[in-house]
Amino acid sequence: MENKGNLRALTLKSYAKINLFLDVLSKRSDGFHNIRTIFSEITLFDTINFILTKNSSVRILTNKDFVSSENNLIYKVAIFIRDYYNVQDSVEVFLEKNIPVCAGLGGGSSNAAVTIKALSDLWRLNLSESEMHDIAAEFGSDINFFLEGGCALGEGRGEQINKLDDITIDNLFLVKPPFEISSWEAYKAVELTQENIKWKDFIENSDPKLCFNKLQEGIGRIYPEIVEIINFLENNGAEKAILSGSGSTVIGFCPNTETAIRLSKYYSNKKYWNYITKTKRRSTK
Repeated sequence: MENKGNLRALTLKSYAKINLFLDVLSKRSDGFHNIRTIFSEITLFDTINFILTKNSSVRILTNKDFVSSENNLIYKVAIFIRDYYNVQDSVEVFLEKNIPVCAGLGGGSSNAAVTIKALSDLWRLNLSESEMHDIAAEFGSDINFFLEGGCALGEGRGEQINKLDDITIDNLFLVKPPFEISSWEAYKAVELTQENIKWKDFIENSDPKLCFNKLQEGIGRIYPEIVEIINFLENNGAEKAILSGSGSTVIGFCPNTETAIRLSKYYSNKKYWNYITKTKRRSTK
């Protein structure tokens, strides 16, 4: 926290996530699906600067023109908290966006969770963990995970979070083709079958070969390039490749840095967004 004259400012990192395991169990009466997923934060992050102001409006600025302010989760969460708690001050937010949008990496949900924590501090609300989780559940299923961070098991819509021991996986290669996939589209295409019980084995030994994404098959039928990327990664050094979340990012689990760098050069030549990362431990700032 730093003071700038009469203003108070806070700069926070907003980390991305990957789904190391994602099973879709059943359709719910509210239109969502019951899932079982293993989340892990990774070291890729956005940076968000919050400045307390005396203006009446919430203002969002960003380094990328990817979405209007009114449709941004930061804006929606800020307006909700301001109105619900009758806050008189306002806030100006600058978002340095590094996590691609609609990529299955949870960038928007992470931004929303960071906003809840930041405004609890800046607006001196001292929200309890329970209050923050209640706010998060209003806006999306992944936000609750980002309030906890690290590694966790997500159930229900994904909002029921149980912490897991941190999983250490290095040399993760992320690649995103030049199209986006909405969660709605991904879940509409899924075919419900028997649940995959190997999630327990994965928690036990963290073997990337056990990683799984139930959404992958349905998405692959609609977007065959996803299948092509997965096959290419696995045929060129990755031990395993899966879709992250609802995509369109694919994760390649590489045995070493050299393999990840070689894959990065290949997809950089194709002008595809890519990034080499690793899982993040809770103690990492």
